[in-house]
Amino acid sequence: MSVHPDLHQHYVRACQKLGQPENPFIAHVLQEADKNDKIRWTKGITLKIAGSNHLVPVQRVTDDDLQVLASVLCNTGFVTGLDLRCNVLTDAGAKHMATLLQENSALRDLNLMFNDIGTSGAELIARALHRNETLVYLRMTGNKIGNKGGMFFASMLQINSTLEKLDLGDCDMGTQCLIAIATALTQNKSVKAINLNRPLLYSQEEETTVHVALMLKKNSSLVELHLCKHEMKNFGVERLCEALYENSSLRYLDLSCNKITCDGVKFLGELLKRNQTLEILDLSANRIEDDGAIYLSEALALYNRILQALSVVSNNISGKGLVALSDAMKTNMDLSYIYIWGNKFDEAACMAFSELIQTGRLKPNCTDVEPYEVDGHVHLAELSHGLKKHYYWTPSCGEVTNKDANASLALAAVSEY
Repeated sequence: MSVHPDLHQHYVRACQKLGQPENPFIAHVLQEADKNDKIRWTKGITLKIAGSNHLVPVQRVTDDDLQVLASVLCNTGFVTGLDLRCNVLTDAGAKHMATLLQENSALRDLNLMFNDIGTSGAELIARALHRNETLVYLRMTGNKIGNKGGMFFASMLQINSTLEKLDLGDCDMGTQCLIAIATALTQNKSVKAINLNRPLLYSQEEETTVHVALMLKKNSSLVELHLCKHEMKNFGVERLCEALYENSSLRYLDLSCNKITCDGVKFLGELLKRNQTLEILDLSANRIEDDGAIYLSEALALYNRILQALSVVSNNISGKGLVALSDAMKTNMDLSYIYIWGNKFDEAACMAFSELIQTGRLKPNCTDVEPYEVDGHVHLAELSHGLKKHYYWTPSCGEVTNKDANASLALAAVSEY
């Protein structure tokens, strides 16, 4: 590890050598990194060059800028993280990133979220990961790599044995590549978290969910699985629950924004009575209603002592179901986080959750509601807490200070497993 990194000087020389103008934002980030004395003794630093930074003037990173930056970082051993989210990188930039992934042996965390990388860029990055043995976390979120691009990542998962977290959410993937990824994960033993949110599916047969369920029966390493916006209905939930009876590793299951009703939650309730590993369950933006909430409440009150966080935000639940969930929390002391905003609060529900918070059973940072009183009546206000509070954004400076307000950070640090 270099004693005095001089990243900025290297960058200036590389710009001159390649005949490229300096990007003032990159120069600023590298200067700040050079000032950081901790660089000499910590395990490494993350360069935060996000195009969405509002605290300093930002000139978004282009493909040419990345070419220069990649040449600086190729032989740099102390930069272990690179955050390039929300820039204007295209497939040409992906080529420079692929070169960096092949030549750099220190980079562990790469965030390319919301750039303009397409199918050919996905192919270059995925092929680079065939040989890369250091990258642990890759976020491709929001790059429209499509079905073909997803297939390249499916092939990569059959070869790469070091990647632990892969985010392919909002990437316009299709049925074919989802099935291929699920098939690859039946053999892959390194991936611990995968995000497959919002694919483009045109079938009502739920083939992708069936293949994911088959994968869960055989996979013993996956800890975190996101299946948001998969058009999943009760049939798909039943298939997943059947598989999870045989799975002993999954701790975080995200089924938000699907078409699950109380009938589907009945299968989840039965699963929770016997499951010994699931710690976080996200059912936000479904339609489980009161009956579904009661199924969950029965399992949590009488049987399950493993689940720690539950989100039922926007599920058309009225007071009856919400009171049942609050009653379950009185007997189940292990369920610490619950998110309920977007449902139909009556006075009984408001009173029930106000009581949980005021007695200390439910900590204010562990839910998304806060009680207040008007004319002797208790109401609930919304708090900006949740399971995925910092999924699309993180604080521009410093770390996330209160992890309790973002339960998935507080509970499911995948690298721990």
